[in-house]
Amino acid sequence: MDQEMENKVILYATYASPYSKRVELALKLKSIPYQLVHEDLQNKSQDLLKYNPVHKKIPVLVHNGKPISESLIIVEYIDETWTNGPHLLPQDPYKRAKVRFWASYIHLHLVDVVLKVVKSEGEEQEEALTEVKEKLSIIEKEGLKEIFSDTDGEPTVTNETMSLVDIVMCTLLSPYKAHEEVLGLKIIDPETVPGVYAWINAINQTNVVKELSPPFEQLLEILRSFRQISLSRS
Repeated sequence: MDQEMENKVILYATYASPYSKRVELALKLKSIPYQLVHEDLQNKSQDLLKYNPVHKKIPVLVHNGKPISESLIIVEYIDETWTNGPHLLPQDPYKRAKVRFWASYIHLHLVDVVLKVVKSEGEEQEEALTEVKEKLSIIEKEGLKEIFSDTDGEPTVTNETMSLVDIVMCTLLSPYKAHEEVLGLKIIDPETVPGVYAWINAINQTNVVKELSPPFEQLLEILRSFRQISLSRS
């Protein structure tokens, strides 16, 4: 295998997928060249089905011809394989475990309920929004002091310090202003969760997030279309 083929990185993804964006952020932070293959999930390619025969979902990272699936696992693989650039997980085992814990917490307990807020209306949406605020309150009270233990719980994020948990939070709530405009409700209240609010805005100010974020009007269009399709199916 020649060196070019040996180092080849391909990402099978879809546009505007938060799970795909996690992987793209990790690749960009590590300055890893990659080929992006956009998948049509209504007409999945044979390559995607071959590389992820279990879940048949994106994202899939193919490195040296070997596929890795599931976004959190892919990000950890990237961090362990490419030691150049910033560490996406702390080297200290305890801090590493805490970052993994909170990334997993957000992934398992917040992603689906935020999506439900976007995809529903009426009482169902109100219940989902209440749950989102409860989860954010837990992160505010318990998570920030562990995630940002080196800064006394004060959220600070740069291209050089962005970690796995920042990446997961980013791809979920980075576009919160677009969510609030489309839905006509407040998701992140700076008065009740000031730390989370500061965290998200610090993430949004990083160069890598600005580079990967679509223009605001385009984001509004994507969210409106997604919401309309979701409501029509319910």
